[in-house]
Amino acid sequence: QVQLVESGVGSVQAGGSLKLFCAAAGFNFERCGMGWYRQVPGKERELVSFISSTGGTRYAEFVKGRFTISQDKWKSNLYLQMNSLKTDDTAVYYCAAECPRIGNFWGQGTQVTVSS
Repeated sequence: QVQLVESGVGSVQAGGSLKLFCAAAGFNFERCGMGWYRQVPGKERELVSFISSTGGTRYAEFVKGRFTISQDKWKSNLYLQMNSLKTDDTAVYYCAAECPRIGNFWGQGTQVTVSS
């Protein structure tokens, strides 16, 4: 059974840092791209950052220079280092795996709250 499980301390003051973790299991994610998305109530889920199966990364403009995506060499753990957090970064953050010819998998989401 494919599982993506997010974790990480969820509350911080503006200007602070958090690191999110995603544990991936139940599937060989070697050929999958993996990413972080976020969603706030009333808005569509949006891409935060993505790392391709070959290691290339991309970031949404609103997090460039502040967030860093990474993964371990076995691709069983995905990370998102978030620095200089803003209140606008408050959202539910989701881990996702996008696997060619297989489909997409999603975690259950983890709440990140940035207070002023």
